[in-house]
Amino acid sequence: MPRRPRQTADLQAEDAARAAGFARVAGVDEAGRGPLAGPVVAAAVVLDPARVPDGLADSKALSAAARARLAAAVEATAEVGVGLASVTEIDALNILNAAHLAMTRALASLPAAPDLALIDGNRVPQGLPFAARPVVRGDATVAAIAAAAIVAKVRRDAIMVALAQQFPGYGWDRNMGYPAPAHLAALDRLGPTPHHRRTFAPVHKILLRAARATH
Repeated sequence: MPRRPRQTADLQAEDAARAAGFARVAGVDEAGRGPLAGPVVAAAVVLDPARVPDGLADSKALSAAARARLAAAVEATAEVGVGLASVTEIDALNILNAAHLAMTRALASLPAAPDLALIDGNRVPQGLPFAARPVVRGDATVAAIAAAAIVAKVRRDAIMVALAQQFPGYGWDRNMGYPAPAHLAALDRLGPTPHHRRTFAPVHKILLRAARATH
């Protein structure tokens, strides 16, 4: 059972930004840096201060049912943009740059550009056409970032559940592409799929082993 979060994220950062003159404040986060398979998915959320869903918190501390409920509430009450970076882009750019690409795409898909983007983590994507600030542990403290993390996680999980139907045996509907023991065992037994990240060590090692076996 996921642990219950000690406190929900709040609007202090957004309120301070609006007081400083930033009228439209977006929270941004991604899901899927650690998995061996599937895309990285980012979301950008501009909350309506008068309609903030109750219970926004660190997505990792929420149950799947709570995440689904909150994601639906966010999409019903806020402006939401979603962006992806593919496995091909992850392998070409590295996971950090691919995550930033997904964040840039999520921000670009909002109905209107924000004045300020609050980005979870300690770095921001380069080249954004508006102000951006990193917020370490923002997914647990800043309401808009928590909302973005929840939406990104729910969207990515749905992608992995769908991919699990096309590529059975890896347990993606349960492990979401993370290197769980069952996933690693299946990877060793069945080999990589087109949705595996070839630059990630467990996948790369299997590809090298297969290449040696053919010579």
